[in-house]
Amino acid sequence: MEPTNIRFGAGADTTLLHPLVAAWMIIAMVLIFVLPRRKAIAPFLLAFFTIPLGQVLIIGGLHFPALRILILAGLLRRMTYREEASRNKFGGGFNAVDQAVVMWTVSALAIVSLQWMELPALIKFVGDFIDALGGYLVVRFLIPDGEAVRTTIKVFGLICLILGACMVYEHFTRRDVFGYLGGCALDAEVREGRVRASGVLGTIQSGTFGGVLVPLFLWLGAERKSRWIAGAGLAGATAMVITSGGSTAVMACGASFLGLGFWPLRKQMRFLRWGLVATLVGLHLVMKGPVWSLIEHIDLTSGSSSFHRYMLIDTLIHHFGDWWILGTRTNGTWGWEMWDTCNQFVDVAVRGGLLTLVLYILILKRSFAAIGNARKRASGDGKQEWFLWCLGSCLFANVVAQFGINYMIQLQLLLFPLLACICAATVRVAHAKTAKTKPVLLLQTANT
Repeated sequence: MEPTNIRFGAGADTTLLHPLVAAWMIIAMVLIFVLPRRKAIAPFLLAFFTIPLGQVLIIGGLHFPALRILILAGLLRRMTYREEASRNKFGGGFNAVDQAVVMWTVSALAIVSLQWMELPALIKFVGDFIDALGGYLVVRFLIPDGEAVRTTIKVFGLICLILGACMVYEHFTRRDVFGYLGGCALDAEVREGRVRASGVLGTIQSGTFGGVLVPLFLWLGAERKSRWIAGAGLAGATAMVITSGGSTAVMACGASFLGLGFWPLRKQMRFLRWGLVATLVGLHLVMKGPVWSLIEHIDLTSGSSSFHRYMLIDTLIHHFGDWWILGTRTNGTWGWEMWDTCNQFVDVAVRGGLLTLVLYILILKRSFAAIGNARKRASGDGKQEWFLWCLGSCLFANVVAQFGINYMIQLQLLLFPLLACICAATVRVAHAKTAKTKPVLLLQTANT
């Protein structure tokens, strides 16, 4: 049965804002406004990933989570930016990835609003829309060039160090230090006798967060002056994966290394992709069950709910007629615990229908295409190619992880900075090629 606390209309009925959280939030917002644009991404991300999701300010019956307040502050900084040219508000200009993100968020809002047709629901969905599109616009604005990309990766390393240390503490004491602030549980989750540390993000979310960032830390470690933060980030990410105790986190980490492992075959990826498609089709034809049933056999840690992940996909396909136009509100009736859409693609489909799902996949497709095209242009520049490959491996790990978890606001703000980094990296290579000069290592210069 679906828990009542996650049904529509549930949530805090009074303000929950710890004094320390309020102070930290105010400091972060001040820094977002006063720091140079390329540095402002640091306080934004640090605050976003150290404040519990449940910290909320209620004004006139409207909920303003602390994380949404940070997004609104970032949007205000963008609106007051003095440069008039829109290309300067988006590093390299408004591109195909940006278009796909805007279309996806608008489609999701329009379709889910038509699905519910209720004013309270519309208010809630507008808040989600601000979180999604607003969050993307903020990080896209704050990551305009190579200097900001490097800062972003360093900040993620610091975040992983902090969260990893807190999760190790939680693993041994069974107390989540963020629980003392309120907004998340104090007692650690224990499944089949094993502690599953959650930190500030949640059990699966925290492990996924650390697992997908591994390629970026390995790239950063190649820079002599950044090795300490790269090593700290890698250690923290590893701790997050291990202490979270989830198969999704392990798969995300494994996918990171798998993506990096294809580096020697980077010029044959087209053949590998088609080979993978042919293999999956062949397996589907000879297997007793559908090819996606392979998911149910993945149990990298004790207590994994891999069968549920398989049933989500299988049930979604069999109920295509129920959700393809306007999504559905009745997926919980499809079978046992089908309300728990712990698969990003399934979650997007049931909330926004086929159009929204296609647009979401389009975001990923265009991002991979941008990386691939940029890598080809940078052929011969090993450092540049390797950096782009690490970005692609990080994105690949995110895609793999999304088959085991739906990306709520905090994981969206992990994916969006990655997309912003991809936009900044690929446009630099494109400009160098257009100017008929040798592609310059992205992170050596900053022009905006």
